[in-house]
Amino acid sequence: MSDEGRRPQTQGALDARRLQRRDSHAAQTYAAFLKDLCRIGSMAPEFAEQAAVSVLWALEQRLIPDEAKDLEAQLPIQLTNLLACCNRPMTSRPEKYTRQELLETVGRDLNMQPDEVEPIVRAVFTTVREHVSEGEVEDVVNMLPHQMRDLWQRPI
Repeated sequence: MSDEGRRPQTQGALDARRLQRRDSHAAQTYAAFLKDLCRIGSMAPEFAEQAAVSVLWALEQRLIPDEAKDLEAQLPIQLTNLLACCNRPMTSRPEKYTRQELLETVGRDLNMQPDEVEPIVRAVFTTVREHVSEGEVEDVVNMLPHQMRDLWQRPI
């Protein structure tokens, strides 16, 4: 068999290995994100994913679409896939809701009271802070009203 006859088979095998590495990396980064969220928020792994999706979806409603896309570009791909699959309406413009409304939105989604979800929101934001660039965090925080910015502060 000539080299040309082997090349498609070799290229196919190379492509398969690249795809496998990409999928493995995606799974590892997502697992690391959830592990950090569980550690930071003292929450069970089965709840961490639901909390992350709820909080990030609510946050994205408050951001302009381009900034939401910029943030998602730095999050684990499996998390962004979950956000894309949400059966929640996505607005074309950011909603101008308050800190309390953010907490109420997440609380309704998680079937909890707003005062119960504040530590969860803080844990998700802290985890995001650890997994995306500081410049992206600053861009997001600067888009939020002052009353919501303290949710992003690092725990002492």
